[in-house]
Amino acid sequence: MPNHPAFLKTHGDRIQNLAGQFVTLQGTGLGGWMNMENFITGFPATETAFHQVVYRALGDEKARFLFDRYLNYFFTEEDARFILSLGLNSIRLPFNYRHFEDDMNPFVLCEDGFKKLDRVIEICSRNEIYTILDLHAAPGFQNQDWHSDNPTRQAFFWQFKHFQDRVVWLWELIADHYKDNPWVAGYNPLNEPSDPSGASLDQFYHRVVDAIRKIDPEHIIFLEGNRFSQDFSVLGPPIANVVYTLHDYAAPGFINGGPYPGITRGEYFDKTFLRDKLIKNCQYMLENQTPIWVGEFGPVYTGIPEQDEMRYQLLEDQISIYQELGANWSIWTYKDIGLQGMVSLFPDTKWMQKIQPILEKKAVLGVDSWGGVDRNIRHIMEPIEQAFAEFFPQYRPFPFDAQWQINRTVRHILLSEPLVEDFYPLLNGLDYDEIDELMASFQFKNCCPRQKLCQIIKEGTAPLNP
Repeated sequence: MPNHPAFLKTHGDRIQNLAGQFVTLQGTGLGGWMNMENFITGFPATETAFHQVVYRALGDEKARFLFDRYLNYFFTEEDARFILSLGLNSIRLPFNYRHFEDDMNPFVLCEDGFKKLDRVIEICSRNEIYTILDLHAAPGFQNQDWHSDNPTRQAFFWQFKHFQDRVVWLWELIADHYKDNPWVAGYNPLNEPSDPSGASLDQFYHRVVDAIRKIDPEHIIFLEGNRFSQDFSVLGPPIANVVYTLHDYAAPGFINGGPYPGITRGEYFDKTFLRDKLIKNCQYMLENQTPIWVGEFGPVYTGIPEQDEMRYQLLEDQISIYQELGANWSIWTYKDIGLQGMVSLFPDTKWMQKIQPILEKKAVLGVDSWGGVDRNIRHIMEPIEQAFAEFFPQYRPFPFDAQWQINRTVRHILLSEPLVEDFYPLLNGLDYDEIDELMASFQFKNCCPRQKLCQIIKEGTAPLNP
């Protein structure tokens, strides 16, 4: 049984530590670290595609050195102290299953995965920062998008028990490894699950929770809604000591969002609309009197002052609504190359200089779904969109619509995959010192805080134990 006062449990619709104090988890996600994403680091397509070209360009030994340096530099004691200085008390740690297991050698643990997690969890523990462990990319892909390291648009996880077995096995190992750690707030078994049938998610949740509980009966488990953490209608009655979590990205904050307050995608967005929509999306939690955790939210930034000021207002309104509801939250994301992060690499770092030609080509082709627009490739997109409108007017593919499907297929797969090859000549022939200097670009000292964003967070954080 845990006896450290920092251990967390649910208590009605709140979270409480063993000292009897209520704790509101307010934090950020460490996106791009143990689960790399294209807009965060600068490559196109998926993490696996990027890994493949790096290994071909550098060879096995140098490629392993590059990724080890990257992981070590991306988060250090300095990052933890900065996060703490903003009043934040938690970090969501996304990870890719590939750090723990090889597809060609399933159910065999790679111990190096725990070494990577342990280092950051230990840094956070020393600074009394809670961590939430988040399986962001599962074998077979739990959703249809790039951030689950999925190159296909198909979520095979829901069709093959083999993939589900491997995730349960992995969480059993994780639970055994961290069951006595009081600064691990809990386990987030699947990020943004997207089960097309809606019939398998609740069943899988009960299975993975039962497996974890047999080993670790105490830690909180964080379960997300279906369809990218939006739909809780497929879930049965709530499970004890579980926090249910939604993601709350607001359309005006997308790269192609409209004014705020104002109209985006035919809807008028203001603070009242945001509040009403959040309450609607949280009905499952409100009706069952369970805690609310907004596991991801936050706009992207355009570099255009007028547009970004509106996005800061949007962010400020969202955080104030979470305070009203007593919701826990984790903003996405902590560090990147300039689109969304709380801190971003300086433009004159070696990494930013090295990849600038690729960033320019990415912008022209609009290949990043999170930060790209298609204005330069409308001559490619329009005929396809017109064909779908003419021949498939009723087509509404899961999880969203035909436009989403077209964008993912053409821009984010067909145009992204060949572009990742541009990294080969940039990396080929580098020596160890050059690789180390490149990866050192991700150190905190080489990053610039987004001051307005950080100010909003600092002002919006309630006392850690209200």
